Amino acid sequence: MKKYIVIVIVIAIICALAFPIVNLIVGPPVGTTITNQKVEDPAFAKVLPILEKKCVNCHTTEYKLPFYANFPVAKGIIEADIKLGLFYMNMVKELFPGEGKPPTEVALAKIEHTTLMNEMPPLRYIALHWDSMLSKEEQNLILSWVKSTRAKHYATEGIPESLKTEVIQPLPQKVKVDEKKVALGDKLYHDKRLSKDNTLACAGCHDLATGGVDRKKFSEGVGGAVGPINAPTVYNAVFNFVQFWDGRAKDLQEQADGPVNNPIEMASNWEEVTSKLNQDAEFTQAFLEVYPSGYNKDNFTEAIAEFEKTLVTPNSRFDQFLLGKADALTPEEKEGYALFKKYRCATCHVGKAMGGQSYEKMGLKADYFKDRGGTITEADLGRYNVTKNEEDKHKFKVPLLRNIAVTQPYLHDGSTDDLQKVVNIMLKYQVGKQIPKIEEEKITKFLKTLTGEYQGKILQ
Repeated sequence: MKKYIVIVIVIAIICALAFPIVNLIVGPPVGTTITNQKVEDPAFAKVLPILEKKCVNCHTTEYKLPFYANFPVAKGIIEADIKLGLFYMNMVKELFPGEGKPPTEVALAKIEHTTLMNEMPPLRYIALHWDSMLSKEEQNLILSWVKSTRAKHYATEGIPESLKTEVIQPLPQKVKVDEKKVALGDKLYHDKRLSKDNTLACAGCHDLATGGVDRKKFSEGVGGAVGPINAPTVYNAVFNFVQFWDGRAKDLQEQADGPVNNPIEMASNWEEVTSKLNQDAEFTQAFLEVYPSGYNKDNFTEAIAEFEKTLVTPNSRFDQFLLGKADALTPEEKEGYALFKKYRCATCHVGKAMGGQSYEKMGLKADYFKDRGGTITEADLGRYNVTKNEEDKHKFKVPLLRNIAVTQPYLHDGSTDDLQKVVNIMLKYQVGKQIPKIEEEKITKFLKTLTGEYQGKILQ
């Protein structure tokens, strides 16, 4: 046994010494071909070859393994790096999300943070590839590109120039909508006739008076049926890149179709809803004035979605701080914001709504579900339920942090009402850190400054 261990150690040392030399002679591993993508932004064109050579190798399923990947020790190291890298980000998908879209906010945030903190590439990768470290010039090019891309594509309209490059943006005062459809959607959102037994409206599980949620671990549908997952807030949901925890709906309109037809939610269908509403002459007339084609799924869901777009909650103390009111936050709350960024929270909770822009694995640094205990439910599988891809198990759309202090209980499983406990859970399972309680408290205090206004009143 000892002899075997010695042999393994010797092979490991030889590999560690040999691979960098091979790398210098034959060049870096064969990477992806993402530079063949059409790139019109000059800044991105300069940065892309750097990312491809020094970052993408461990962050894509399209990576072609180098010939020495079959060597003892090396194969395991390379495969582990790629598996871990993909848990953090599929860089090809995030840099080129499709349809001519710019790199995602999450990609920008993660690349910016790791560049600033000199966290990438990891030491074990540098040990095998001596030329993979980012030079100061390369770092500056990357950071400049991140800021210019964010300012061009993601900045809140009308904010000061100095704020447009920030990873978190203030919420806009409103979004562009069709007011007639909004008024109709408001009525539908609060209409219990959308449910089979006329007992439940959309507002039943997403109450605007209680943070856009029902504050229950799992929502109750018609007949006392209980859902499998915690209801996310409807406030600021317009900023989500997809809807539902598992992303099965591409937008608010597609999401609005789900609960009505779900047997454990509203347990109805649009034909049944239509038959009820047809008996209401006044409502039918109002509907026809907006939608001359009358009652149908597309018109119902569009009106509800148009109303939900208006559920934006600006003017939080944090927004006021971002916009220049220095005393809007206390010193401790400001420290909490600094810690929030220091501990990488702002690499997933990005943008205007502080989240909702990516899928992330629950339990990146430790096994959350093992420690939680209990049976692994279908809901615990997250995005996997939609894609059936093994790599998507336990991945969820990142929840929004806006109004987080009034949207308890927390997490997809609704397992706690304690906001500081959630901070602790995220640090342990997503960041892999245990920090002093005083720092947890400061981050929690910062999160409580994110509560905004709806119709001129602070959410309660």
